[in-house]
Amino acid sequence: MLDKRKKIAIYMEGHLFTENGKMGFGALRYLSNPIVAVIDSENGGKNISEITLISRDVPIVSNIDVAIENGAEVLLLGIANSGGQIPKSWFPIINLALERGLSIINGLHNLLAQKYSKKIKKNQWIWDVRVPQFTPEIASRKAATLKNKRILCVGTDMAVGKMTTSLELYKWANENKIKCGFIATGQIGITVTGSGIPLDAYKVDHACGAVEQMVMDQSSKDWIIIEGQGSLYHPGSTATLPLLRGSCPTHLILCDRSDIKHLRDHEGIKKPNLKNIISLYENIASCHGIFPEAKVIGISLNTSNLDSVSAKKMINFWESETKLPVTDVIRYGPKKIGDAIKVF
Repeated sequence: MLDKRKKIAIYMEGHLFTENGKMGFGALRYLSNPIVAVIDSENGGKNISEITLISRDVPIVSNIDVAIENGAEVLLLGIANSGGQIPKSWFPIINLALERGLSIINGLHNLLAQKYSKKIKKNQWIWDVRVPQFTPEIASRKAATLKNKRILCVGTDMAVGKMTTSLELYKWANENKIKCGFIATGQIGITVTGSGIPLDAYKVDHACGAVEQMVMDQSSKDWIIIEGQGSLYHPGSTATLPLLRGSCPTHLILCDRSDIKHLRDHEGIKKPNLKNIISLYENIASCHGIFPEAKVIGISLNTSNLDSVSAKKMINFWESETKLPVTDVIRYGPKKIGDAIKVF
C-alpha cells in the first residue's frame, strides 16, 4: 500500500488529451496523496484545473527536474493504453527518474522491479501494480449464496467510465452511511485503494476464482461494488465474463460514452443500441437461471465530449428510451443510480 504522505508526480507526456491518460486522471481524481506535478512538455506552465474538469490544483511541468523541485518523491506512470505496454520512448524517463532518486508506480504490464533491481537505491522502490498477490481456487459460484447487493459496472466498450463510476458510487455510498465494500480489479483502483486484483494479469482459469475470493472476503458488507473491466462487445477483451461469474452480481450499471458510435480501435464495429446491450448483459449474467438474476438498474453516461446542453439532452433521451435512471457521475453525481440500488 502506498504511503499516503509520499508526494507524487504523474508522467503523462503526450496523453493529457487521449483516452490512454485514464491512469493519470484516475489518480488526479481519487488518490489522496499530495500530487505536486503532472509532467507533459506540451502543456508546461498550465494547471490541471485550467484544462480539465478536475478541480484539483496541480501544476503541469515540462520535465522531471521541475517535478523534483516541487517536492516529487514518486513518479506514477499515468497511462493505461490498449495492450498495457510502456511506450519505448518512456524508458529513458524511467531511467532518469531512478537516477534522480524517485520511486516508481507502474500500472502497465511491463514489470520493472526486476528489470531495474540493480538501480534501486536505499529507501527507493518500484511498485508493479499488475502483479497477482495470490493464486485463487477455481470459482464455484460461492458469491451466489450471499444475501447482500453486489454491484458490477459493465461497459459498451473499453475506457467508457467503469472505474470512475465504481469509485464515485463507492464514495457516495460511504457518504450516505451504507456499509459498502469496494473491489478494485485494475491498476487505477488498486493504486488508489491499496488493494484489489489485477484481473487481466491472472491466468484465465484463475480469474473467476480471484474475483470470487475478493467478494467472499467482503461478504459482511451490505453493498459490494466491483470495479468493471473491458466489454463483452470488444474483440480484444476477456475481462467482463470472469467478473460476472466470480461476483454473481445482483445489480448491473451500464457504462457508455455518449459520443462514440464504433468500438475503440475498431472503426468497422458499430456499437449496438443500448437496449440490446442491456438485454445481452442481463441474459449472460443469469445464464438461464444458473446464476442470480441481475438487472441493469441505471446507466452511467460519459458526456465529457459534449457541452452541458447536449449532455442533458442525451441523458433525457436514454432515460426515455430505457426507462432507467441515467446520469453522468462526474457532471451530476451518482445519486440517481445510488437511489435505484437502494430500492431495487
